[in-house]
Amino acid sequence: MAGSQEIRSKIKSVQNTRKITKAMEMVAASKMRKAQERMRAARPYSEKIRRLAANLSQANVTEYRHAFLGRTKAAVVQRVGLIVVTTDKGLCGGLNTNILRQAMNTMRQWETAGATDIRVTCIGNKGLGFMQRLGANVVSHITHLGDTPHLEKLIGPMKVMIDAFQAGELDEVHIAYTRFVNTMKQEPVIEPLLPLSGERLGTPERSWDYLYEPDAQTVIDELLVRYVEALIYQGVAENMASEQSARMVAMKAATDNAGSVIKELQLVYNKARQAAITKEISEIVGGAAAIAG
Repeated sequence: MAGSQEIRSKIKSVQNTRKITKAMEMVAASKMRKAQERMRAARPYSEKIRRLAANLSQANVTEYRHAFLGRTKAAVVQRVGLIVVTTDKGLCGGLNTNILRQAMNTMRQWETAGATDIRVTCIGNKGLGFMQRLGANVVSHITHLGDTPHLEKLIGPMKVMIDAFQAGELDEVHIAYTRFVNTMKQEPVIEPLLPLSGERLGTPERSWDYLYEPDAQTVIDELLVRYVEALIYQGVAENMASEQSARMVAMKAATDNAGSVIKELQLVYNKARQAAITKEISEIVGGAAAIAG
């Protein structure tokens, strides 16, 4: 059995760890509330621009049709783009592991189905490191976003993928992120981003026709690019809210586990101390008996 001094040292070490995890839990809880507010604030804009894009896709515009609204679907999709959204930091449970495992499995399914060119854009340091170790074709990336997503920082790396699709270099583009459901549940999802299919846009409630100023091409180009940017921004905002929720839960579990370890070590310490006291009493009694004899 370990000595009392060694056990006291272990207890002190675990207590210090518990203080750290408790502080991280409180910080994550504060950041989680702010991240959820940003995510929910972005949802109305995303929904409104989605409706506009859905109406636009069904409108009668014979003189111009944007590449985002679809092209002749190939029998076998050979060129695919994947935008992977992860966190910059760890200590958030299985959040990154789940989405990266799903992304890897999906990429393997594409390869099995005949895909020969899979390009990856990484948003977040964890995803970038994983894809580089996997040997994926990472064409752009952005890391160190902080706790607040900024669209101006995201435009650069996402534009590489969007431009490749517009140029006809990619048949499809997908986005992988962790959708926020509630504080205890975060769901990894991979959704089609381009082309903008009816499933993604939804069906408008009624048919629409528009008058375009200055012309249809200018309006449609601007609107659809903004829509795709809004989809990616929303995915990043959802992922950040999921990150803080997962980190808060993980740190709470770590704090609780540290408390259990401390209780177990205190029991061991008490037993060791009791054994030491019993041994000393036995030695004293034995010494007294020897002198008396």
